[in-house]
Amino acid sequence: MLRRITIMVLAVIILLAIGLGGCDKKTVSNPEEGNTDNKEYEIVDSNEGNEEENDLENQEEVNGEKEEENETKEEENIVYISASRLNVRAEASKEGKIIGKIMKGAPVKVLDNQVNEAGEVKWFKIDFENGEDHNEAWISSKYTVEDRMDLLGEGYRDLDFSPHEKIEYPGNPRVEVKGIYVTLHSAAGKRLDQLIELAKRTNINTFVIDVKNDNGNMLFKTKAAEKFSPEANKRAPIKDVEGFMKKLKDNNIYTIARIVCFKDPHYVKLNPDRAIVYRSNGKPYSNRDGIVWVSAHDRKKWEYNIEVSKEAAQAGFNEIQFDYVRFPASNGGKLDKYLDYRNELGESKPLTIQRYLKYARENLSPLKVYISADIYGLVGSSADDMGIGQYWEAVSNMVDYVCPMMYPSHYGNGVYGLSVPDAHPYETINIGARDAVNRNKNLETPAIIRPWIQDFTATWVKGYIKYGADEVKAQIKALEDNGVKEYLLWNPLNRYSEGGLK
Repeated sequence: MLRRITIMVLAVIILLAIGLGGCDKKTVSNPEEGNTDNKEYEIVDSNEGNEEENDLENQEEVNGEKEEENETKEEENIVYISASRLNVRAEASKEGKIIGKIMKGAPVKVLDNQVNEAGEVKWFKIDFENGEDHNEAWISSKYTVEDRMDLLGEGYRDLDFSPHEKIEYPGNPRVEVKGIYVTLHSAAGKRLDQLIELAKRTNINTFVIDVKNDNGNMLFKTKAAEKFSPEANKRAPIKDVEGFMKKLKDNNIYTIARIVCFKDPHYVKLNPDRAIVYRSNGKPYSNRDGIVWVSAHDRKKWEYNIEVSKEAAQAGFNEIQFDYVRFPASNGGKLDKYLDYRNELGESKPLTIQRYLKYARENLSPLKVYISADIYGLVGSSADDMGIGQYWEAVSNMVDYVCPMMYPSHYGNGVYGLSVPDAHPYETINIGARDAVNRNKNLETPAIIRPWIQDFTATWVKGYIKYGADEVKAQIKALEDNGVKEYLLWNPLNRYSEGGLK
């Protein structure tokens, strides 16, 4: 029953919003025991005739559930953390040694309490899990609530946290993925053979292949592009998709179709009224790369993306992976007053993104293809959707695989208490993976965690280090140490550190 209660009230806002380098920022105040706001961070959608009898039965059932809930709560004595990150101390004192921290929204079991002279409860003695160890420790009662619903803000209450069965499809068995990214050009050229040979010599068993890339171009010509964005077909490099897929299958490669969702200049050219624009002058919004954004609220764009995905599934891809499945970074939402998102339905960003993924699931499941979503690495450590519509539980609940992009170079200096996260590949991934695993515990049917990790050198980062086999191994070990068994490597040039993959 506790499990069901937990799921029904989910919408948990977990942890300190600290940040990913290069884009959005937020600020926070820091109370002595717990951070109640978000710390500054940076980041680079009838039975007729028996109504009375049925009403009585239903009321009795509801009352019974409430009694059971109250009995369970009383028996377990559970409270929920309201601070973004709450200090856990060895003694019931502000001077007590800090032995850990607990994320916002996390349920904790109270073993005892300590009151002051006025009879007020000031400290809770709790069962504290730190890694594999369980210890009795103390937390300030000030930063806890008895009802998880008290933690939910506007824009999160309508999210769907009910169970969604994640099955294994007949004829498409799940694979413990060790994957690499493959561009359109690599897929269509000699580089493909080299990557296949790399897979034979290493643990690599999966290719994430651009089917619709950042510029909106197709891997192979699709009927969807012909209908919604004909320009996208003009540079499609694969002429024989059947032969292409057979080659990969013959070499035991699990195939993931990368579909870029809401960055699409070809589509915007034909549908300028669906782009995100500045309110002041109506010009399309773009990031530093100059690529314009389509509003994630656009249902026509949903249809286009899913029709492309269907064709990828029919071509033989095992999985559809949605990238840029979000709103653009907008300085933690601070740019929202300047941008027109074409939000005709008045939806919150996280609700729109979840509804898009739910729409995708409903349309792709009949094709027995898995779906995954790429999200910012820091989403698992953030108290909110980071202003981009990616709220961990909302995404994880809808997809089969959730893929946080945990590249150490993408975390701002100082994040996670690390002077230069890029120079600490193990530590950065270790903290990010731990937070992600904890977030998944809030769902009855979470996605499998499969992070993107770094296999490139970020020369633009102050204090960067060169990445190679050792750095790749360190990141993989950090994942394994947190029970995360799958990973994807990103290198934009598709040149991977073989030594780190054996």
